[in-house]
Amino acid sequence: MPLTDTAIRKAAPRNKPYKLADGGGLYLEVMPTGSKYWRLKYRVDGKEKRLALGVYPDVTLAAARTGKEDARRMLAQGRDPSADKRAAKLAKIEAMVVTIDTFEVVAREWMARQDVAEVTANKTRWLLESFLFPDLGSRPIGGISARDLLDVLRKVEATGKLETAKRAKIKAGQVFRYAVLEGKVDADPTASLRGALKPPKNKHHAAITDPLRMGELLRAIDGFAGQFVTLAALRLAPLVFVRPGELRQAEWREIDLDQALWRIPAERMKMKAAHLVPLAPQAVGILRELYPLTGTGRYVFPGLRTGSRPMSENTVNAALRRLGYSGEEMTGHGFRSMAATRLNEMGWNSDAIERQLAHAETNKVREAYTHAAQYLEERVRMMKAWANYLDALRTSGGAVS
Repeated sequence: MPLTDTAIRKAAPRNKPYKLADGGGLYLEVMPTGSKYWRLKYRVDGKEKRLALGVYPDVTLAAARTGKEDARRMLAQGRDPSADKRAAKLAKIEAMVVTIDTFEVVAREWMARQDVAEVTANKTRWLLESFLFPDLGSRPIGGISARDLLDVLRKVEATGKLETAKRAKIKAGQVFRYAVLEGKVDADPTASLRGALKPPKNKHHAAITDPLRMGELLRAIDGFAGQFVTLAALRLAPLVFVRPGELRQAEWREIDLDQALWRIPAERMKMKAAHLVPLAPQAVGILRELYPLTGTGRYVFPGLRTGSRPMSENTVNAALRRLGYSGEEMTGHGFRSMAATRLNEMGWNSDAIERQLAHAETNKVREAYTHAAQYLEERVRMMKAWANYLDALRTSGGAVS
């Protein structure tokens, strides 16, 4: 018996969903929540299918019957109403994507506005392109939920890359916060993901700080039998203790051998502030010895295959492995920890040490002090004393206070 509006309005919810038939495959499904959905049951190639026609009362009884007749006409033409509906919905979504900013579009727009060191920009691009763009890049940024982002981050986490997952979340948050400021989204979904990821284990750069073992390491470096450019980098690293990226990308135009000073420009520094590195006589000697080999090119330590690019980021660590030092014993970054530990133990001014390491200074008064001329002079004295101390360790077997 066909349905009536009165019968539909009086249809009360039950413990389980139930159907009220109208005829011709059209029926109303009444849910336990009280919601009422129009469905059309039909067959295509002998298979039973169902087509959703809307929710009552938004879709009236008359409108549902019209939808049924439209579907019957499609079937008579050999078309599947459900397939047509999906295709129309997909076309609508694709049309919206053309006009809506995707996550990748917004992320690249955000990256272009960042004033950071090249190494930082490259790491950010790698994180986004490797771990976020594949799943989220083509999606409208306003349609990405916290759950969507968490699913992607947990895929990274499942591979054991806990630190990478954490950093990807941070970068995603920066992109979303930029989108909020630009009026592209209403909120940053990463705000609700606090504590959702496994915390990465604290990883410290391996370093040798015992004087006896430091002397052994320095003598091992002196006996390195590999490429001369690599040997020079190994010998210079303990004398300047800059970051590995700053060392391998050093350019001859930055270095004044006569003034014994290395001026690293802001764009190459992690903290985006120019850095002055006093060079002890031993460091100047290493560079003068290297100059005839690489001085006509751009980089102090060019790559082995081409002089147009700097030394590979793995070169120094690989050389340490050849010398018999594992990654748990010593790394290229470990020369910084070695110097910081011993210089503090030797009683040098901690501000001078921190400035030599190019660490960020949050106290503006202290920051102004660390830039003063007399402070640079103190660092010059410290670096000369440090180089002499390393020479003593090299020859004494470590018995140097």
